[in-house]
Amino acid sequence: MGDYDNSITVAVGPERLFSYLADVQNLPAYMPRLTSVRPHGGDRVTVTAHIDPPDAPDHDVTSEAWIRVVEEGKSLEWGAPGPHDYRGRLHVAPGNSPDSSRLTVELHTQATEGDHIDHGLQEALNGIRNAVESAEQ
Repeated sequence: MGDYDNSITVAVGPERLFSYLADVQNLPAYMPRLTSVRPHGGDRVTVTAHIDPPDAPDHDVTSEAWIRVVEEGKSLEWGAPGPHDYRGRLHVAPGNSPDSSRLTVELHTQATEGDHIDHGLQEALNGIRNAVESAEQ
């Protein structure tokens, strides 16, 4: 099992960043492999992603997941049901100025490919920063 985390500074205030992240329809704009999200009410969603595993051909995968928006604490939590215990959290905190935020991603997974996962987290954080900063222009 592995626990991973990474952080990035975003040039958008924390309220605006959290509002952007809390809208699950924005997920494909900043998650590079995610191609669609269909909310089903409550915290359940169906997601489709295009994956390129190192030991198999690239392909699309559709699965059920859950996403919880936690207003208190400004967090977005997610996970997928099943035996693999995959879950994570995005947390928004104030940055060094009123127009900046500190965004942290935490991931818990049974996968242990550390470098591959660290790269994926950095890619996701950069995607969020680019998407939300572009949306603000």
